[in-house]
Amino acid sequence: MGCFYSRTIHLPSPDDLSKLHSENGDEGGQVQQVPAFKEYSLSELRKATNGFCPDFIVSESGEKAPNVVYRGILDNNHLVAVKRFSKLAWPDAQQFVVEAAGVGKLRHRRLVNLIGCCNEGDERLLVAEYMPNDTLSKHLFHWDKQPLAWEMRVRVAHYIAQALDYCNTENRKIYHDLNAYRILFDEDGDPCLSSFGLMKNSRDGKSYSTNLAYTPPEFLRTGRVIPESVIYSYGTVLLDLLSGKHIPPSRALDIIRGKNVLMLMDSSLEGQYASDDATNLVELASKCLQSEARDRPDPKFLLAAVAPLQKQKEVASYILMGLSKDTVTLPTILSPIGKACARMDLTAVHDILLKTGYKDEEGAENELSFQEWTQQVQDILNTKKFGDIAFRDSDFNNAIEYYSKLVNLMSIPSATVFARRAFSCLMNGQAELALRDAMQAQVCIPEWPTAFYLQALALSKLGMETDAKDMLNDGAVLEVKWQSRYKF
Repeated sequence: MGCFYSRTIHLPSPDDLSKLHSENGDEGGQVQQVPAFKEYSLSELRKATNGFCPDFIVSESGEKAPNVVYRGILDNNHLVAVKRFSKLAWPDAQQFVVEAAGVGKLRHRRLVNLIGCCNEGDERLLVAEYMPNDTLSKHLFHWDKQPLAWEMRVRVAHYIAQALDYCNTENRKIYHDLNAYRILFDEDGDPCLSSFGLMKNSRDGKSYSTNLAYTPPEFLRTGRVIPESVIYSYGTVLLDLLSGKHIPPSRALDIIRGKNVLMLMDSSLEGQYASDDATNLVELASKCLQSEARDRPDPKFLLAAVAPLQKQKEVASYILMGLSKDTVTLPTILSPIGKACARMDLTAVHDILLKTGYKDEEGAENELSFQEWTQQVQDILNTKKFGDIAFRDSDFNNAIEYYSKLVNLMSIPSATVFARRAFSCLMNGQAELALRDAMQAQVCIPEWPTAFYLQALALSKLGMETDAKDMLNDGAVLEVKWQSRYKF
């Protein structure tokens, strides 16, 4: 499903903001400032996604309702996710706009809020908040360092119940294809329910893309999704949380009836959970998965059942998940050089600087002056040649020497020369000099992402990690604008 608009990466102006919604007595209802829903032009979204560049894709899904989700950045630096439907998904343009505007009125802390749409020609696009910390599917089924903690699994169950209850009270009772891919984590590590599932996902609203083994029985019989179908799907999410894997509901119910709950539990948890709490979630899942829709509970019941199971409310989600809050926005927005700098891979940075050469200065005022051509041209060209050869061969001492001469010879400074000398200083353990040169490169080209990335490297070498992470974020934001500017 992908990830969406970041709630804290910018400070929106008062004109951008919609009214805030807060549920009475529900702390989860308090939503932070989110821009009001609006219609975007196709040119705005094309620019935001760098021409719908494949490198900006965060997810692709659906044979019955094919769509692609891109990350993007708007002119006001809002990071967003842009979902682009197939041309056949919404033949009725007016229906699409009405549906999107209706979902766009919803505002809740537990939702990935919809902030816009686009309807031009055959194009149908949705714009939503950016969630930087991946999906429940990623953290539950494809984890790297540690499995999702039990307390975090309970929190997912609770927060998604809050989201469903809110949607129910706002008369948005149908949610299409609720599954682990529809649950995403924001910059605080809090789970949020994608608003895309509130939109019909095919031309007639009947499509249900989940594997048939996980599909509500009534959908198999009638091809229709009803409010109780959402509860059934919530039950399958509970099974995911309990087991850490996809278990067909029929198989899970057999295990539950056999009262062998331990067979259902995720072995990677190593017993780190309260058995009573696990039993309560198993029983709730069983109620949700009843074959008859009328026998399933409603969202209020779900909320009442899971709320008491939270035992560590005071612990932030990103801590429970083992995330570093300072870096949660980085993985999905960095370019190759940004990623190389983030992981301090100096070999990769060197390779990228070599491949880029001087092309980022094309069109800039870095031509030799007439005086240089008539008096100093040969010295300049030879010095540059020897400096570039030394840099290519990783002879960083000579690279620094030749580039320093070149800086003194040229009347118009070169950002690339400063960048290469900065990197050479880094390789020689001269982080302060590297930072100075990277800053000089920024002076030459104020919005050059490479200058910001090199400053981040130098700051990190100097032990200034917070400043380094901020500089990486700044470079990443500029990267999208830079690519868009030079593509169109």
